[in-house]
Amino acid sequence: MDSKIIYFDHAATTPVKPEVLEEMMPYFTRKFGNASSIYSIGRESKKAVEEAREKVAKTLGALTREIFFTGSGSEADNWAIKGVAYSNREKGNHIITTAIEHHAVLHTCQYLESDGFEVTYLPVDENGLVSSEQVRNAIKSNTILISIMFANNEIGTIQPIAEIGKIAKERNIYFHTDAVQAIGSIPINVNELNVDLLSLSSHKFYGPKGVGALYIRKGVKITNFLHGGAQERGRRASTENVAGIVGLGKAIELATQNLEQYNNKLVALRDRTIEEITKKIPFIKLNGDRYKRLPGNVNFSFEFIEGESLLLMLDMKGIAASSGSACTSGSLDPSHVLLAIGLPHEIAHGSLRITFGDENTQEDVDYLLEVLPLIVERLREMSPLYEKVKRGN
Repeated sequence: MDSKIIYFDHAATTPVKPEVLEEMMPYFTRKFGNASSIYSIGRESKKAVEEAREKVAKTLGALTREIFFTGSGSEADNWAIKGVAYSNREKGNHIITTAIEHHAVLHTCQYLESDGFEVTYLPVDENGLVSSEQVRNAIKSNTILISIMFANNEIGTIQPIAEIGKIAKERNIYFHTDAVQAIGSIPINVNELNVDLLSLSSHKFYGPKGVGALYIRKGVKITNFLHGGAQERGRRASTENVAGIVGLGKAIELATQNLEQYNNKLVALRDRTIEEITKKIPFIKLNGDRYKRLPGNVNFSFEFIEGESLLLMLDMKGIAASSGSACTSGSLDPSHVLLAIGLPHEIAHGSLRITFGDENTQEDVDYLLEVLPLIVERLREMSPLYEKVKRGN
């Protein structure tokens, strides 16, 4: 078993599905034309891009012309927030978001603060939830944008997006959601949810890295993020990543097929893992709401150990997992999400995120449940604080 890599980090990235890669391959070689060119192989590429756009639009319940391809989910977040902020500055300068957003949102908002914008960072409860009432109460006369993630990338908590969207619509305020972790796990219809802008990223649902998309509702006033060309109907300059876009289109199409069956499988893996870890290992805390969470997300904090050591020892046993967001894995600081839900620094440092995917099995979970308690106990034996607890001091 040790020689096999068991991958439990699908929130960080997913493998490209064979069907997706097969669809992409011709656009690296035979169908290599620039989608902005008018000759036949250029037109062929353009047609492929538009077919992918239709697939994304169908998934979201959007119009085809409301989908714009980007280089990543982070770019989509940046475009949505900066684009709306600068384009609507005459109406106001206030933005509402939460303390547990992805850094693509938080750092963008912090940048805007340095340029004269006012940002309200709503706190969350111990499960990572923000309430619609909090949002309603935070609205001011100069509020121009609400940006709240659909589901958290670390603890999996799913926010009340429909309720918040209703409030935003009533108050005539643009509403953006970072749905990077939600696409492929939760059915999403932008009209039912009253979402005006939505960010997604291909590599989170078995598509290629380096390509994402931004949904922009027709009529939203937003400036361009990239300048220099007429691509994406003049809204986003840069030669189209045709192969990547084709892969995104195929991946999102596959992600919507048998979604309920797929989610049922992940929920079964998730719930068994949560229940068994809770039984087998003392001095732990489940992070995130027990039920209002992504189907494949498990996040625990373990007292008296350090998360990096836990990950390294799991890796030695052939298990790939995470202690938080892949975007901040090089940081020595504890997760801002775990701190926001009230964990002290020393416990936030001892977190483990397990995120399941298509290829995971009950046998994989069996192996995790076999080795994890032993690793945790071994690491705790090195802790003088744990020794005191064992002695009852």
